[in-house]
Amino acid sequence: MNSNWKINQAVSALKSGEVIAYPTEAVYGLGCDPWNKEAVLQLLTIKQRPWQKGLIIIGSDLKQLQPFIAHLSEDTLKLLEATWPGPTTWLLPASEGLPSFLTGEHDTIAVRVTAHRQTAHLCREFGGPIISTSANRAGMRPAKTKWQVKNQLPEIQVVLSGACSGSDKPTEIRDIQTGEKIR
Repeated sequence: MNSNWKINQAVSALKSGEVIAYPTEAVYGLGCDPWNKEAVLQLLTIKQRPWQKGLIIIGSDLKQLQPFIAHLSEDTLKLLEATWPGPTTWLLPASEGLPSFLTGEHDTIAVRVTAHRQTAHLCREFGGPIISTSANRAGMRPAKTKWQVKNQLPEIQVVLSGACSGSDKPTEIRDIQTGEKIR
C-alpha cells in the first residue's frame, strides 16, 4: 500500500473531525485536530480519559506548536531546540485563552516535536499539530501495533500502519519551569 495514500487518508480523517491512531516513538497514539472541540471530546470518550488531566500536542516543528504556548525566553527556546525533535515532551506555559479541553486543570500545555518520521510527515501534510495520547483505554496497556489498536479500540476507523520508533518506554515529560521529570 502506498504510504502517501495512507497519509492522505489520515489527513482527510483529521480534517473531517475524526480520531485516528498512528505510530509514535514508543507506542501507537490516538490523535485528532486539537482545535476541533468535538473531536477532542470524542477522543477523551474513546480513551475514557478525564479531561482534567490535559493532553499532549505534537507537531513536526516548533512553529506548529507556537499557537499553544505563551511567549518563551531565548534560553527556553535553546533548551527546546536541544531536545527536539525527540522523545521529550515539555510542559510549557499555555497561551492565553487556550481551551481547558486541551490543558485540563493546568496553566501549562504538554507539547513535543516528534522524532517519528512518519508522524512528523503526517503533521506537515495536515498543516498543523495533532493530539497525541497513547492508543488504549485508560488503565489498559498501550497498543504497539496496528492490530493491537484495532483489537482494543475497534471504533477507530483510520489506523496509520507503521512501526513505532523502538523506544521501550513512553516519552519523557518534563516541566520547563521546575526542570522536574514528571514521567
